[in-house]
Amino acid sequence: MDYLYDGTFEGLLTCIYYHYKKENADGIYLLSEYQQTILNNYLTVDTDIEEARTVSNAIINKISNEAYIYIFYCYLSDLKYKENIILDFLIFAFKYGKQTMNFYTHEKVLPLNEAYSRVAKEVHRFLGILRFSDAGGLLYSKFSPDNDIVLLLADHFADRYKYEKFIIYDEKRKKGLIYADNSWEIKENISIDNIETSQNEKIIQSLWKQYFTELAIKERINNNLQFQFVPARYRKNMAEFK
Repeated sequence: MDYLYDGTFEGLLTCIYYHYKKENADGIYLLSEYQQTILNNYLTVDTDIEEARTVSNAIINKISNEAYIYIFYCYLSDLKYKENIILDFLIFAFKYGKQTMNFYTHEKVLPLNEAYSRVAKEVHRFLGILRFSDAGGLLYSKFSPDNDIVLLLADHFADRYKYEKFIIYDEKRKKGLIYADNSWEIKENISIDNIETSQNEKIIQSLWKQYFTELAIKERINNNLQFQFVPARYRKNMAEFK
């Protein structure tokens, strides 16, 4: 049986619940991307918060909190078959319990570890290279991460800019982190494309571009190393590379 879910983490966990309580899953897939075949039966699973909570509690109590975090990071990744990486891991992990994360290179554990590292590295990178612009009393940042990491940036920037108002907008997923008055929320399916920066911001960006260019020592420029730290796909939203 293939289980189809709505794309939410709770929906994914509800499918895991169905695997154990109703019928074993051959696979778990995103409803909007599923390709039906005559070979597989499928069921669209309605998200159930209580059933999802049952699964999350079981992961934490029977495996570990670390495993739960790794699963969540895998869910946030852009990996095509992430749902089935998680399913395969949990089938293995509920058998071996609290020892599971010690099997780092096991074929059922390694893909989850790699997904976690993929997401964690991108979060770390954007903590350093995310650019904000002044939009008339509001700080605004637009980016296009490979993985769905805007939630993982929230606490860091809320603490860093606790007295400001800001928006971090993931233009790829049409998702925004909005912060004001010591609280933040994630808004889905929004479009923020026409924010006008202040005149002072334009001057500052111009000076920053000039500084970035003139600071460089031509004889020591290493483009390969620079691309390792700031890949080309991130540069369109960084003032110094425009």
